[in-house]
Amino acid sequence: MVVERPVERLGLIGWLHKNLFSTWYNILLTLLSLALIVAVVQPLLIWVLTQAEWDVVMVNLRLLLIGFFPLDQIWRVWVCLAATMALLGLSRGIWPHIVGGVAPVYGAGLLLLALLPIELNQRLWLVLCGGLVFAGAALSRFLVQRSNQRIIGWVAMGWVLLLPLTLWLLRGFGLVLPVIETSEWGGLLLTLVMAISGVVFAFPLGVLLAIGRRSELPAFRWFCTISIEVVRGVPLVTVLFMFLIMLPLFIPGSESTDNIARAIIGLTIFTSAYIAENVRGGLQAIPRGQFEAAKAIGLNPVFSMLLIILPQALRIVIPSNVNQFISLLKDTSLVVAAGGGIRELLGMADSLMGQAEFQGKQAEVLLFAGLIYWILAYSLTYVSKRLEQHIQRHTT
Repeated sequence: MVVERPVERLGLIGWLHKNLFSTWYNILLTLLSLALIVAVVQPLLIWVLTQAEWDVVMVNLRLLLIGFFPLDQIWRVWVCLAATMALLGLSRGIWPHIVGGVAPVYGAGLLLLALLPIELNQRLWLVLCGGLVFAGAALSRFLVQRSNQRIIGWVAMGWVLLLPLTLWLLRGFGLVLPVIETSEWGGLLLTLVMAISGVVFAFPLGVLLAIGRRSELPAFRWFCTISIEVVRGVPLVTVLFMFLIMLPLFIPGSESTDNIARAIIGLTIFTSAYIAENVRGGLQAIPRGQFEAAKAIGLNPVFSMLLIILPQALRIVIPSNVNQFISLLKDTSLVVAAGGGIRELLGMADSLMGQAEFQGKQAEVLLFAGLIYWILAYSLTYVSKRLEQHIQRHTT
């Protein structure tokens, strides 16, 4: 029987008293923290609003966002962004307790960006992408209220197909769209491509490694165990260095392989080892009775794992896997240190510092890049927290 937990509702005064002013030492810590925040934030705001020269960001905004993607083909990036925002809006109407305020904030942010002094076509694209968030949320909410459950399956399928269709559209396929080599990709676009591709490919591999580590077949179990421990014992930058620099020395002909593809493979292998340990922890948390119950109803070990055990384990490790994705998103910046000429967001920001007209403007560029990383990481953390709360409310 599903029992809803009562939600404690506190007003602003109640929340402040409970979290910040409940005891004398909490009051002291709160006041000290406020003084520290003011001491740090005040000069930072003064510098941001009055002293910083943001021309370096505005002039190089295209490089920071999409790298050297051809100007006449930028509409492909806009189409991918529009599809993503439409799915985000549809998800907001279907799963409001999970997506929460992320979708409206992104939609409103895109609409506000349209107010900047930019070209008309870019402004129209921003308005379209922002409007799709709110239109998608309204449409999906209307269909759900009409008990049209097909929309849930269509949106879920859309998220599954978004990555391959995005890669297909961005690179082109030669017949209708010209092929754009990945060497022309860069900035935020490349960061997202590497991070999302890495976690999508690493998740099933990590699940297989976790199941293999608990296998009753000694050879399979030892192979998975050694693979996980070896990869986890090596820094990510070393793994990337091996794939980007050392691989051609060991495998002749591999130098013709795309550098970004090799970087994604390295990120995938590294991340899969950590996901495997997360999933293994979830499998160990499942009571033994679940295994015995699956065997009692006649399920073989494969179906017992796929239908009974694994879904429960994956639900338990959702927060840790989201944290791993956030870590991967930030770790994509290590490809610059590993070499290979890849210029993702931080690498592109670093390359801009060599421009003669913007010497000494490192702080502005790095602050802009850091803000983008923070927005993405905080959004994922917010969704993960709400998803965890939603699962706990419906399983207790």
